[in-house]
Formats: sequence, C-alpha cells, structure tokens
Amino acid sequence: MTNKPYESLLVPGTALSEFTFDGFWDWFVKTSHINEHWKYQPSYVLSQFSYLLGGLITFIHACKYGGRLRYLWFTTILHGLVVEAISYIHPDVDNFWHGQTFLILLGRRLPVHICLLYPVFIYNSSIAVAKMRLPKWSEPFAVGLLVVLIDIPYDIVGVNFLHWTWHDTDPNIYDRHYWVPWNSYYFHSTFAASFTFWFHFPREVLCESDGKWIADKRIGRELLCSIITAFLGPIGGILLFIPLYHPLHDLYNIHSEVTYFILFAIFLLIIWSGDRRARSNHGSSSANHKVNWTTWLIVLHLVYHYATCLFTASFLVPENEVSTGLKEPIGPCNEYVPVQTAIGMTLKKRKYLCPTDYDEGYFDWHCLPKGQPPKNGSVWYTACGTPLENRVELISVITIICIVASVVFYNLHFASYGDIIFVKTNNGGKKITKNKRKIY
Repeated sequence: MTNKPYESLLVPGTALSEFTFDGFWDWFVKTSHINEHWKYQPSYVLSQFSYLLGGLITFIHACKYGGRLRYLWFTTILHGLVVEAISYIHPDVDNFWHGQTFLILLGRRLPVHICLLYPVFIYNSSIAVAKMRLPKWSEPFAVGLLVVLIDIPYDIVGVNFLHWTWHDTDPNIYDRHYWVPWNSYYFHSTFAASFTFWFHFPREVLCESDGKWIADKRIGRELLCSIITAFLGPIGGILLFIPLYHPLHDLYNIHSEVTYFILFAIFLLIIWSGDRRARSNHGSSSANHKVNWTTWLIVLHLVYHYATCLFTASFLVPENEVSTGLKEPIGPCNEYVPVQTAIGMTLKKRKYLCPTDYDEGYFDWHCLPKGQPPKNGSVWYTACGTPLENRVELISVITIICIVASVVFYNLHFASYGDIIFVKTNNGGKKITKNKRKIY
C-alpha cells in the first residue's frame, strides 16, 4: 500500500513493489510541489515549462485566428490523450515510463505537459506546412517530417537526462540512436501524417465551409470530425508500419535505422513532388507574407524549445539527475512474454528489467546506497543518470539540428504564402474578416 505522502515517494532510494490509489481522483490526477522536482531533476522542470508555454502559445494562436485552427488545437490534445492511453493499456506497446511531475494524470503515467506536447509538435507543424500550399496528397507527409524535426533534440535530451525510460528488451524499440529508439522517429512521422489526413478528409465529406481553414458553422460536425481524427489517426499511424517496418524488421532483421531512413526518403520524395506541383499551380504574386503577432510568438517559442535542448546538453549534468517513480518492473532475468506485431508475428521481450544484465546506458544505480539496484518486484524505484559518452558530439548533433530547423521554419513562416491562408477561401477568393475588422 502507498499511504505515504506523494512527495516522500519522490525521495531517492524509495522502492515499492505495489502501487495503489486512494479512489478515482487520486488515480486520475496528482499534484506535488515543484521544488521537489527541481531538487532532483532540474532539466526535466525546464522541459516541462517549455511545453506548458508552447501549449499556451499555440492555443493563443488558434484563438486569434479562430475558424478551423481552434479545432486543430483541440484535436491534437484529444489525439494525444488517445495515443498515450493506448500506450499504457495495451501490453504490446507499454514500453516507456515518464518521470514524475508536479502535475500528473492517469495513475502517475501521464504528465500534463505531455498532453501539450502534441499541439507543440502537430499544431506547429500543421500551420507551418499549410503555408506551402501543398496538394492534399502531399501535405500529411510534410507534417510528419516537420514533427520529427521538432522532436529529435527533445527525444535525445529527454532520454539522456532521464525524463523517461524505455523498456530494455522490447524488439520494436531495441535499435537506438543516442538511446532514442529509431522507431520513435518512425512513430512521430507516421502518426502525424495519419493525423493530418484524418483531420482534413472527414471535413471534406461532412462539413461545409468557405475554405480549408474556415470552420463549418455546425459545431457538431466539426467536433465529430475531431473525434474521428483522434481515434482513426493512431490506427492510420499503425497501418503505416505494416508495409515497410514490420516485414523488413520482423522477417529479415533489418535494423530500425534503415527502415526509418527508407520511410524518410519516401516521405521526402512525396513532399518534393507536391512542392513542385504547388509552385506550378500558384504564382509568386499570390503569396502574402504578412505575419501576425501570434505567429511571432510561435516562432519565438520554437527558438526557446531548441535553445532549451541545446542548453541542457551543453551545461547541465545528467549524472546528477535522479528519477524516482514508476518504471519497468524489476524481476528475474529469465522470464519472457510475447509481443504481437501488426502483421501477426509473435516476438518476445523480457517480462522484467534484469538489474544485472540490461542495456540502458543512460541510467545506473550509483546514487543508491552502495550502488545496489532495487530489489526484484520493484515497480516504483530510483534510477540514476549517467555521464554523457561524448558531450561535444551531442552538442554538435543538436546544434546542426537547430540550424536546419531555423532555416526550415524561417522559409515556411516568412518566405512562403503567409498567414493570410488561414483567412482566405480555397479558391483564392476575398479575404474573410471577422466582425468587419482585419486581423493584421
């Protein structure tokens, strides 16, 4: 039983073999003082603030423009809740554990800032890609790759600073890049692409509007389409694993790095083909480069996001970070469970984390008494961060990602068709104004 105050459970060295809750609300939401988290994981607090701020800024942008952008923001939140819930419920994909935060949901599994990660990734990418005016068959893939561009430094920094931990032997996340599963990038690419398709396609069928980003006056229709997107988006993302990843990886043991770059190349070719078509259909005279102040907020937050990742990698010390909370259960090294893949194959993974034989180099037990790992049966325990293998290399990788992102987002926001696309009809008609007042 866990009758102790929540804050006391965050103290390094705490280990529990059972974790229960005092009723529904204790399971659904839990708060704690932020100072407790800053004491043990300052980098994690900085990351949380970045996504809380990003969620607020994207919400302001959506409210300023109104129309379908409000539904886009709401749908990214709903989509994120569905994806996260599936990940915690389904044993075949329950393979990661977020660190504890000052505000956390769903049985201490879902930090609130993760809910806002989805608009930071998908909303930001959607509004930036929209300015390319790609054909509808090309746009989802551009959103998918742009989401990965936002995600990469966060994924690298997050795992190396113990913001979450991965399952040690799950075959779908075994192949790593700076301890980040290559399939994390595959997941973000396909799920964001599927989300984008399902956000727009049902609205073409069920809604009536004067433009792609102009909402139907029937709120019920828009909400129905958002619900469809939230549930079919993940299904579409999973289906995109079937023709490429699972046959090559599961049948022929091809490394996940290779399968991701095949996917990347396919996505890039589709985007490039769509961009050629977009340029031939829209002359430069149709571009309007006016930028609203809310877009400047979006851009400034992206700068803050990348700068936070670079600062963390450059100056903070991962071996001083200590994460205590729910993690992969510890137990015998010789017990395995099946993993069902989307193409019907059965793989296997260890049922427990083996504390004497594991390959997660971003944590160890050095901060625990005598460096001893938690006992078998522990589900809530402490993991200790480890030194970066090559800090300069990590800084170099994140720096080049920041440079690429700055060029990409500059061109999308300031050298493409501009914010006017959110208040124009699809056919290039007159600009729509709200309350007879221009928003620029």
